[in-house]
Amino acid sequence: MSKRLLYGVVLAVLAANLFLGARIYSFSAEAGQKDDEYANYRLFADVLEKVRQESVEGGKLSYQDLIHSALKGMLSSLDPHSEFMEASKFEEMKKDTQGEFGGVGIVINLNKDKQLTVVSPMEDSPAFRAGIMAGDRIVKIEGRSTEKFTTEDAVKRLRGQSGTEVTVTTFRPSTGETRDVKLKRSEIKVPTVKDLDNKQEFPMGENGIGYIHLTQFGEQTAGDLEKALKKLEGQGMRALIFDLRGNPGGLLDQAGQVAEKWLPRGTLVVTTEGRGATQKSEYRSSGHYKHPNIPMAVLVNGGSASAAEIVSGCLQDLQHITKAIVIGEQTFGKGSVQSVIPLTDGSALRLTTARYFTPSHKVIHEKGITPDILVTMTDEEERDNFLKKVPGGIESLDDKDRERIKNAIDPQLDRALDVLKGVLLYTKRTSDATSKMALK
Repeated sequence: MSKRLLYGVVLAVLAANLFLGARIYSFSAEAGQKDDEYANYRLFADVLEKVRQESVEGGKLSYQDLIHSALKGMLSSLDPHSEFMEASKFEEMKKDTQGEFGGVGIVINLNKDKQLTVVSPMEDSPAFRAGIMAGDRIVKIEGRSTEKFTTEDAVKRLRGQSGTEVTVTTFRPSTGETRDVKLKRSEIKVPTVKDLDNKQEFPMGENGIGYIHLTQFGEQTAGDLEKALKKLEGQGMRALIFDLRGNPGGLLDQAGQVAEKWLPRGTLVVTTEGRGATQKSEYRSSGHYKHPNIPMAVLVNGGSASAAEIVSGCLQDLQHITKAIVIGEQTFGKGSVQSVIPLTDGSALRLTTARYFTPSHKVIHEKGITPDILVTMTDEEERDNFLKKVPGGIESLDDKDRERIKNAIDPQLDRALDVLKGVLLYTKRTSDATSKMALK
């Protein structure tokens, strides 16, 4: 090889090394800048001061206002379920999961026209006794218009110390009546375990088929479910309709304690998996409250999420033990775990820290639970059945709608009844045939 050619090769190699080295350095510098906490803290502080000093609105904003807004934006950018909760919202969340708070006893929401509307009054609450009904509009609270209120704004004003009073102005669309109602707040206990009539009486249905509806998973849910099951079993329950429709979820430990009621000790209920090996965990049945495995129909729909999907997915995976058949529509698909992390000023982070999986390691997140038997319902059927159950729901309507809702059918519930009746009939015939064979 000539010297000229050799020098040319050496120069080419050196040039390539210099070029690649420069690119690698550039990439490393860029990556380092992104992860340089002090440089990014300085950037955040600089922007904060610029807003305070130069924004038209800067003089009206405190450092806390700006920091809280930044935290809300940061958490909401992670996923739909992570959030920064100010102290007041954190307190409301704790009251909701504990199942008790001081208030007037109404479930409210904004309707499609952004009007504050009563979804349902809670039975034997101040609002229920005052005659407030589902469908009533809350147009004023303490004389102040609710026109631009969020649901959170209204809840904040309606809840308060037991024994104190609050005046609400209601409008009833069916009659055109507007009235002022003075309500005395009391301790409101929110039941999460209900019977078919939205009460806590749990009468036995036809053919020995019981019915239990879980509305969410609060701190008392597993204990209240235990009482309901014992009451139905005391009446000779032979099969169960376990309704998880519209259940948005709640506490993860309660989901485990609910599912394990039909599982032997040590059975896997749910697995959670986070970023590191230390964040992988399993919940296994304790076996402390094992109930007989009778035929069970688990009702789900698109409103069944999170903890409701853990329970329905577990019971479905372990059909050979639980005798559970899942009926209804595809569930929501929220398979992530939110950890609530309290902060020093009374606020808190709700942070997605893991995802959970069914016993067979099926993915729930963004997929949901697929029913064994698919039964759909129209929006009108869902609305009519909801109004049929809530206290004051039928009474809030005109005569024509009232008659229609009284006769409303629930296709999912009807299918569950038919399936369980068929299973019970088949079981009886098989048992009778076995007995005859034994006698021969």
